[in-house]
Amino acid sequence: QVQLVESGGGLVQPGGSLRLSCAASGTIFSINAMGWYRQAPGKQRELVAAITRGGTTNYADSVKGRFTSSRDNAKNTAYLQMNSLKPEDTAVYYCNASRVITLIPWSEDDYWGQGTQVTVSS
Repeated sequence: QVQLVESGGGLVQPGGSLRLSCAASGTIFSINAMGWYRQAPGKQRELVAAITRGGTTNYADSVKGRFTSSRDNAKNTAYLQMNSLKPEDTAVYYCNASRVITLIPWSEDDYWGQGTQVTVSS
């Protein structure tokens, strides 16, 4: 069984920063890509950032230059550094881990975290 646990959300003023973490636990052999998605009230879930096992990153246009995705493969943990936050960044942020391979028992699947609330407001 694989679990993703996000942390680091909260309330921040416009222009402030937050750092989200996503820790994957279980008998994990490898994780392909880890991504961050967000969903604001009344809107569809959207991809914010993703990072491959090799460190290649991809960002939504709305966060380029402000957000930075990173990961520690040894710890099966991904991070999202969010700077210059805007009110429109307010949403529940979800972590996704794709093509997670476990050995005991063998499996390959995708997983989601429970989400963490980020609120940007003065």
